[in-house]
Amino acid sequence: MEAIEKVSTEVEKVITKFTAINEHSSKLIQNEINALEAIKTALQEQSSESEMLTPQQINLVKSTIARSKEKLHRLAVDHRDLHGTVSKVGKAIDRNFIMEYHQVVRQDLFKNEANIKLLDENIAQHFYRQGMNDVADSLVREANLKQEQINEDPFAELHKIFEDIHHRNLTTALAWTEKYSKELEAKNSTLEFKLHRLAFMQILKGGINSQNEAIAYARSNLSKFVVKFQKDFQVLMGCLLYLKVGLETSPYNYLLSDEMWIECADTFLKDSCNLLGINKESALSTILNAGCIALPALLNLKQVMMSRQVSAIWNELPIEIDVERYHSIFACPILRQQSTDENPPMRLKCGHVISKDALNKLSSASIMNNNHYRSSLKCPYCPSEMVANDAKQIYF
Repeated sequence: MEAIEKVSTEVEKVITKFTAINEHSSKLIQNEINALEAIKTALQEQSSESEMLTPQQINLVKSTIARSKEKLHRLAVDHRDLHGTVSKVGKAIDRNFIMEYHQVVRQDLFKNEANIKLLDENIAQHFYRQGMNDVADSLVREANLKQEQINEDPFAELHKIFEDIHHRNLTTALAWTEKYSKELEAKNSTLEFKLHRLAFMQILKGGINSQNEAIAYARSNLSKFVVKFQKDFQVLMGCLLYLKVGLETSPYNYLLSDEMWIECADTFLKDSCNLLGINKESALSTILNAGCIALPALLNLKQVMMSRQVSAIWNELPIEIDVERYHSIFACPILRQQSTDENPPMRLKCGHVISKDALNKLSSASIMNNNHYRSSLKCPYCPSEMVANDAKQIYF
């Protein structure tokens, strides 16, 4: 974060200087244009039958050219000064960011065809989620992926609706909320009201001639929100009083701002993902964000990670990654070890989860059941007893 702040400081200097130079140069150029226009007018007014310029006219042209050259030189100096400031940004990046990451990267990770295929599938899935179907289809075709391996993600529909709201189109969003109206109400969501409020304000933008249409829309779609959103409903009705003078100059002009649309779009994305039980971010985005968080700490440990004595570190993550409610990997509460493919998390019959190695160590005895030997164990967190074979592997 400190490195970003240092580079950001240099970028701010460039932006400030560029803005100042842009304003100064624009004014300077305009002054020269005005001066040339004045000379042109003066020469035309003093023109005579002779094609030769008078000494006064020659001096006027010479002085104008000299002044223009001087100002051009000043612009060139300002440009060189700006170029020097821009170059400092590159130096700040080189000074504060590490360009070589091979010490903390597993070089063999994408030599495996299965891993490459998995990466391609995640990238394709990300494109589908973003509504970039053409790009995703091209990747599926060029990477020889099977379309059925790319799960159809409901987020693609949500993303399209999200984009529609940003483009002031509420048709798809209102249709979606009508479909899930009961579920949204059960979750005490404000989404449906916010969408109808935006639709109501869109009608009011038509002025006094749209008053009857707005009232009819409120009766049909907003009346059910009167009790729950009483104050907001009163504000909407108050807008009707300012239709003659214009809502832009009323106390309620904030309802026409871009922020209202942005807030509604964000509310839609949050509530819809919560309702359907899907993540706002794709798996690829989550992985990239986690990597960006982990990379600085891993670089600090690069000497340790390159040591032969700790080669096993490549099979587990040596640091904690703060990704809010996500768990980067399961850690066994018994053995205090991170799970791996060889030592996966296992769910006991009682619901508690431990690692496979811990399960094997807790299997205390063998009992005969239906002519088969089965290992029995007692849960370390509750009085439940069970057989080890009842444990089920968990996949995160």
